[in-house]
Amino acid sequence: MTATRPEVQAYWYDQDEQERGRRILEAMRLYRAAEAAMRRRTREQMHMGENDLLALRFLLRAKQQGRAVSPTDIGAYLGIKTSSVTVMLDRLEEAGHVRRHPSAVDRRRIVIETTEHADAEVRKTLTDMHSRMIGATTGIEPEVAAGIVEFLDRMREAVDAIDADHD
Repeated sequence: MTATRPEVQAYWYDQDEQERGRRILEAMRLYRAAEAAMRRRTREQMHMGENDLLALRFLLRAKQQGRAVSPTDIGAYLGIKTSSVTVMLDRLEEAGHVRRHPSAVDRRRIVIETTEHADAEVRKTLTDMHSRMIGATTGIEPEVAAGIVEFLDRMREAVDAIDADHD
């Protein structure tokens, strides 16, 4: 007579899938830490704060799209108060990165634009970094790339939902 082993209680989740998820999330944490360090080095090299650099990149994208940007637009994008935007723009204007002028459509409205100096400095500082990052994607099969983009979109949605749950 052979003794029977008691049935092992299975977890409600797939352990292999959970381990795979844990490895993915750990890789994302390591990437985010490396990216944060790179952004810190970039800000230090350009002598700017995080919001300064984010605002410049926002303004450069808007310029490429032919979109006018107001201080209110910058505040909404960064999630900061108008008074903080004003102080930041004073600093960026003094450094030669932006200029303010009346809107061509509504002279009461102020429009913010980057200068050629800002464009050149951002390009000089970020071109190598962007080249290295694009290089890291070289050779990824289209199906794999689509999966990565889908995964990152799902992660963004999951994180955005967390913020929405707390409103």
